[in-house]
Order: sequence, then C-alpha cells, then structure tokens
Amino acid sequence: MTPATGRPSPVTAPVPFFPPDLFEEDRDTVLRLLYELGTGEEQKFILGEHTRRFESELARRLGAADVVTCASGTGALQLVLTALGTGPGDEVVVPAFGCAPLAAAVLHTGAVPVFADIDPHTLTMDPADARRRVTGRTRALMPAHMFSVMADMPAFNTLAAEYGLRLVEDSAVAQGATLAGRPAGLWGDAGVYSFVQVKSFGMPGEGGAVVTDDEETAQRVRMLRNHGQDGRHRFLHHLVGHNSRFDEIQAAVQSHRLPGLSARLARRAAIASHYTERLTGLPGITTPPAGTDGRCYYVYTLLADDRDALREHLTAHGVHTHVYYPRPLPEQAAFAPFAAPPATGRPSGPKDAPAGRTNGFPWPHALRAARRHLSLPVHHMLTDAQVEHVADTVRAHALRTG
Repeated sequence: MTPATGRPSPVTAPVPFFPPDLFEEDRDTVLRLLYELGTGEEQKFILGEHTRRFESELARRLGAADVVTCASGTGALQLVLTALGTGPGDEVVVPAFGCAPLAAAVLHTGAVPVFADIDPHTLTMDPADARRRVTGRTRALMPAHMFSVMADMPAFNTLAAEYGLRLVEDSAVAQGATLAGRPAGLWGDAGVYSFVQVKSFGMPGEGGAVVTDDEETAQRVRMLRNHGQDGRHRFLHHLVGHNSRFDEIQAAVQSHRLPGLSARLARRAAIASHYTERLTGLPGITTPPAGTDGRCYYVYTLLADDRDALREHLTAHGVHTHVYYPRPLPEQAAFAPFAAPPATGRPSGPKDAPAGRTNGFPWPHALRAARRHLSLPVHHMLTDAQVEHVADTVRAHALRTG
C-alpha cells in the first residue's frame, strides 16, 4: 500500500464492506464436513465431539480455563449474566453507545440496564461515569469493546473489586486482541465472543462463546445453554435453562478456519494502520486512537463532522460504509423506558438538536458518537488498490470541504 495523492484512485468495482465471497475458499471443506456429519454413524448435530474439540482449541489458544460455545454472542451475554446470579431487583451498568444486546440481555434476566456515557476518544464505556452510576442495587459492570478498541479493563477491574461487583466483558468484536498481555475476554468473571458472519472470526451462521477462568461459572453456563442439563444425564434439569446449543458443522468449520485467524487479523491491522497514516489530521476527521495494545480491527471507525455527506461521497465512488448505532441505547424506543431521565426535563435525542449540541442529554459523548461515526471496509480480502481507493476518497472529500 503506497500512499497516493489527489483524486480517488481508479477502482472500477465497488469496495464491499462485507466480502460476499468470504467463505469461497472454504467451500469444498464445508461441503465435505456437511456430508461426513450428515452420513456419520453417530448422527449427532449439536454439542458433539467437534464442539468439544473446538472449545478445547480456543481455550488452549487463549490460555483460558474453559470455553463454552453457544448459539450466539447475544445468548452468551444472557447466559453469563444468569450464571452470575443476575435477576430481578438488580442493576447492570452498560454503555449508552453500542449494540442492543447490551441492554436486552440484562432485561431478559429481569434486571435493569443502567446506561453510562462513553469516553469520547475510545468510544468505550467511561469508567468514571460508570462509577457515578453504581448504586446499592448494582450487581455487575458490563463494559464492551467497541469497533477496534478494547475498553479500559484495568479500571473496570478496580471498580468491580472496590464495590464487590461482577465484571462481564463484552468482547464480541475483539477476539484476538490483547491488553497488557491479557487476551480480550479474560479480564472479568467471564467474557463473550461472537462468531456471526461479519465478526473477525465469523462463520457461515450464528454462534458465540463464553470464556472464563472460573470453573463454577463455566459449569453453570454449560448447563444453562442446554435446558439446565448437566451433559451426563438427559432429561434431568438442574436449572431453568435455554436452548443455546452449538452446531457440530459450525464447530468443525471453525476448527478448520482457526489456524488462519492470526494472518487474517494481521492483514486487518495492516490496513487499519495505513488508514490511520493517511487520514490522521484531516479537517473534520478523527481517526481511532493510535497504538497496537488492546486493538482488534473488527471494523475501522472514524468520526466525521459531516458524516452523512462523507458517506454519500464514498458511496458515489463505490465505497460501501456502515453506520452501526445511529442512536444511543437510551434513545432507542425499546430501552428508553429504562433510561434514567436527566436532571431537568426529558432526554433530548438526535432529532432535538443539530450535530455537536446535546441539549442536556445525559450521555453527551454517546450522542455525539452516534451522529459522527462511520465505519470503513477493513476486511482481510481487500486488495491494496481498494484500500488506497478508500483512503484517497476520504481524503478528497475532507480536503475539499475542510
């Protein structure tokens, strides 16, 4: 990738945000595994030997005591919260900016999500604001790694220990990242990964995992994912559980793809580094925090003062982009009833104020991030020419309008 200048480079085909041929090189293997499992003598399609092997491989790679796969990353969050005893009357502090499962998983346990604002630079939950949200009803903290940046887990560890809280690490987007030498997912009582197609270790279907160094938590999650059974005796239910079991075909596919994960992550990191080099300092553009510690480039997300205009410009030049969270969670209709009101009046949302103003909204950094964030293609299948085209196109817009 050689820096270019001037107008966007001549890339004729669109630059996809998600590669449409992501699993093309795995096609023959997937078909073979499907046939072998479908015609195998055991005829076991969930929670079999492939699942056990995949869990062991992940645990060994992480240096974790246990990995428990389940039906989705969202399911993993709910299983962890339930395993840790979260329930009615409890509160869980979650980021005000992020994916719906951060709040929904809490509500499904009967507890209430308490929204904390985010750090304006990392876009992850601000430990100082989280501290202000802790009450006598707080059961757990649930920071989430956001886009390419891990949350300040040392600070959350300290906060959890100070108040005797459980710490759940939403590392759904951060598989492969490490912070201060510790892998994402292993900073709290338990962490979760997501294997849905678009994640860094995505697969052709839904899936997730709980990672933990606590044997009791792992045992409870393992029962909860399978209707409260202990895995040794069918139809004996020790807990009120869920159907969140892992698919044998997907487990076999993920075991096949696991050895190539490091190379794919390295390619993403190289692309991200090049974007940062080309885009830092442009008028109206804020690039992600620099550095390599605590980074995993699931997506590359910048902040733009004129986000919508930039997105239209990129679309016009064939670059597909993504806006993940157009509203903070407290402003979503599903979760607004559970959001604490500001000191005066009703929360003011994105429709109530122009960009840059928050009108007393109690999570101002989350609101600004919702209005300004834009994710660029960063997947490992991008060519150097496509990467250069993306960078050139962003630069051309910023320099023309800035």
